[in-house]
Amino acid sequence: MREVIKINGSDLTIEDVVKVARYGAKVELDENQKDAILTSRSYVEEALRSGQAIYGINTGFGKFADIAISEEQLDLLQKNLIYSDACGVGEGFDTEIVRAMMVLRVNAISKGYSGVLMDTIECLINMLNNGVHPIVREKGSVGASGDLCPLAHMVLPMIGEGEAEYNGEILPGREAMDRAGVKTIVLKAKEGLALINGTQAMMGNAVLAVYDTENLLKQVDIVSSLTVDALEGIIDAFDERIHIIRPHKGQINVAENMRNLLQNSKRVTKQGEKRMQDAYTLRCIPQIHGASRLAFDYVKQTVETEINSVTDNPLIFPGENGACISGGNFHGQPIAIAMDTLGILAAEIANVSERRVERLVNPTLSGLPAFLVKHGGINDGFMIPQYVAAALVSENKVLAHPASVDSIPTSANQEDHVSMGTIGARKARTIVNHAQHVVSIELLCAGQAADFGNVDDLGVGSKIAYDILREKVDFMENDVIFYKDMDKSFEIIESGELLEKVENKLGKLN
Repeated sequence: MREVIKINGSDLTIEDVVKVARYGAKVELDENQKDAILTSRSYVEEALRSGQAIYGINTGFGKFADIAISEEQLDLLQKNLIYSDACGVGEGFDTEIVRAMMVLRVNAISKGYSGVLMDTIECLINMLNNGVHPIVREKGSVGASGDLCPLAHMVLPMIGEGEAEYNGEILPGREAMDRAGVKTIVLKAKEGLALINGTQAMMGNAVLAVYDTENLLKQVDIVSSLTVDALEGIIDAFDERIHIIRPHKGQINVAENMRNLLQNSKRVTKQGEKRMQDAYTLRCIPQIHGASRLAFDYVKQTVETEINSVTDNPLIFPGENGACISGGNFHGQPIAIAMDTLGILAAEIANVSERRVERLVNPTLSGLPAFLVKHGGINDGFMIPQYVAAALVSENKVLAHPASVDSIPTSANQEDHVSMGTIGARKARTIVNHAQHVVSIELLCAGQAADFGNVDDLGVGSKIAYDILREKVDFMENDVIFYKDMDKSFEIIESGELLEKVENKLGKLN
């Protein structure tokens, strides 16, 4: 039976979102939240009865905020909002991103500040639990006033429109809902705006990118330990005394990881034994990987805060001094800057990993056979995988240019500064994927290089990495169709199998 994730708007975690988005966990609304949701909705309905003008409830949107909407047209106002905003372009987001968007939106509007009906929340939950996944085009959000465009595509099947994937088939929205036995809804006052005024498209990308990066930051330490071993690297560079006098947490943690991973190695050397110093890509692993970890801590904290934040507008504060207040929680700037940072820190992991690949395949630098193959000339060996790593790293350098430093005013200059956070989040996720590929190429090369010495002399952690690779990929005696082995190595990294097996043996890495 799949795990059930309780939603209460306050304590959803990155791991919870991944369970729902990637592994199909079910979602259930916490009973304790129902009163807050109903109270918030009651406030909206009372305000309507009083004739009070409230933005987005009985007025137009954006530049049309001063135009009053009659009671007879309130439902039409919400429907038209979804119709007009569902104008995305490009390919659809991956299903796991759409599911992340959905559970994050449920969490935000369940907090009790959005004024939605219980039926609306239950509709989204039923779609998640029954596998109805809206087709959400990935481009078209500027990341302020929320992710209006992609979230509108998410809402379309809820009202029997748009398209959705169900059981692997893309269907008209109403047909997908009918086949899954999920009732469509009619959006009432405030609800359309409550559903699309938020940061959940950028956050769907952000949460999964953060989760994958956290695993990658540990796995790149493991892979680089195999490289250090294969190249008879100098162990002194990881001496604790060096790092405690430059006490950046990330640097200290990586150095400790390297010492633990390389313990009992007979392949590593002492300074002066074979050479006095290693190149920076080996010697400065704690400083380089550690800097990315420092930046990652900020990114993760920002994303964790946003997961349980209310990001629509206006916000309902019922109670004795009740109010409906227009603010700017939909603005994606906190996530935009965090995602640009994530892209940069992941790009740097790929950069240094590719340089280690070069050291492994270049005989002038490694002292090993050229391109790690015994019979060079007739065989190209690992020459071209380094090209691939170089191509990915180069593309990352373009993608790592920050999106958040740009802004184009929208809505006739009413929305005169926007975050571009969804662009930043999409780019970051791509960069992380590229970095996973580059690290997996390093794993292939380091494993091949290790076989030119006694693999029983590897360190405890580096030997585990070697053994996992060799379970799936053989030593390359002669050229093979390379992408197949590359795919197997990538799966080791992407799945987190490498980290899991190392931690099972050595305990949790930093």
